Amino acid sequence: MRLHDLLGAIDVLEVFHDSPVDVSDVTHDSRTVRPGALFCCIPGVYRDGHDFAAQAVDDGAVALLVERKLAVATPQARVQSVRAAAGPIAARVHGDPSHQRPVLGVTGTNGKTTTTFLLEAIFTEAGRHPALVGTAGVRCDGASIGAARFTTPEAPDLQRTLAELLARGADVVAMEVSSHALAERRVDGTRFAAVGYTNLAHEHLDYHGTIEEYFEAKARLFTAQFASTAVINIDDERGSTLVARAESDGLDVVSYGIDAGVRGAGARVTGADLQPDTTGTRFRLEVDGATAELRLPIAGRFNVANALAASGLAHAIGVGLDVIAAGLSNAPGVPGRFESVGSGAPVRVVVDYAHTPAGITTVLAAARSLSNGRIIAVFGCGGDRDTGKRAGMGAAAGQGADAVVLTNDNPRSEDPATIAAEAEVGLQSVGADYTIELDRRRAIRAAVASARPGDTVVILGKGAETTQHVGETLKPFDDRLVATEELAARWN
Repeated sequence: MRLHDLLGAIDVLEVFHDSPVDVSDVTHDSRTVRPGALFCCIPGVYRDGHDFAAQAVDDGAVALLVERKLAVATPQARVQSVRAAAGPIAARVHGDPSHQRPVLGVTGTNGKTTTTFLLEAIFTEAGRHPALVGTAGVRCDGASIGAARFTTPEAPDLQRTLAELLARGADVVAMEVSSHALAERRVDGTRFAAVGYTNLAHEHLDYHGTIEEYFEAKARLFTAQFASTAVINIDDERGSTLVARAESDGLDVVSYGIDAGVRGAGARVTGADLQPDTTGTRFRLEVDGATAELRLPIAGRFNVANALAASGLAHAIGVGLDVIAAGLSNAPGVPGRFESVGSGAPVRVVVDYAHTPAGITTVLAAARSLSNGRIIAVFGCGGDRDTGKRAGMGAAAGQGADAVVLTNDNPRSEDPATIAAEAEVGLQSVGADYTIELDRRRAIRAAVASARPGDTVVILGKGAETTQHVGETLKPFDDRLVATEELAARWN
């Protein structure tokens, strides 16, 4: 596509070295430049894309998107913000893929991945060809086709990914939309058939600064710029605020909530008469007055809420209630999300990705409701991430479990002992029964060894991750595999 045709998608301040060049791709990463690419010079925290423009041109870039004129004799379009312009221009290069097939966006602190996997199950039941983009990577028709560097890819990568998914035959895409992505304009240029909100809790405040700014980043998705329909959890304390804002911007709001929840009664999508057990929950699903009985084969009350989010989003694009109920009833487990591991032992071990105070509280409460024995939690806090939540995570673990083993998570560049000390403050504040074992395998072994028949061990924080990030190294480590091995060693 000619550069001038692309520039109509953005506000251009001026063009330098103008010439009629053809653009076949858009990238912000100089290492991925291909001949015919438009290179987006994004100023970053540590590196400035403008510094890599000359190398990009040497590697085949035919034009540059810049915020200042560069001494490179290549067509340059200067804009106020390259970040803001990259998405719309990439979308045009790739044929506006989000306009070709429905794309559903899910945001919230917890539940995004599970909600998209439940949508995958619903659309598979409907005979469609769903694709997912999120923390678990990129999937199409139930198969993984790529790993994830970010929950939501950078704008040029996202538009390219959407186009590639359509080329593979995907006819609906469910995508996790992170607060970072919204703040950094990664989904600009994307049109969503509907957007969903799960909840908001303490997370990423090292990036956003305050919980209010975190909410504002999420709320940006619920505007007419991105969608015409919003599916919102009104059991969440921020839900009613978001409903009012979405409606004021002209969006059709599909509210959801558990009927016996704090605020969920009267929602358009509800779950009622919950009958939980260790492997799932039976409940009555109601969508705009129509009802269906089903059994969700994924344990935990919070997963019923995720199922309601998926139901509302599927309903918003015309999927019938019978298909929704059947899809949820046949949904496979979500890797690393309240996943039971091992078998044959008289204790239960659950692995979950929860890594926020609210997430830990929710998961441990679910485990408590399904167990007659003690709850033993294993958790740590990630390094180089929001330090303000560490004490809160400790308090949540201490309050929700009968015993806690505080351990290492992904320390990255930080000292594991320093991280643990900050989490220990929270454990001490609630008078928790805890031990510290920074070797994660030994921590899991200790928890399993201390468990008595009927107890539940809950391993928190890493979920389905298969590595542990220590310094600059990614070491093989899978909580599910390690727990299975330790169970076998203890009980066989």
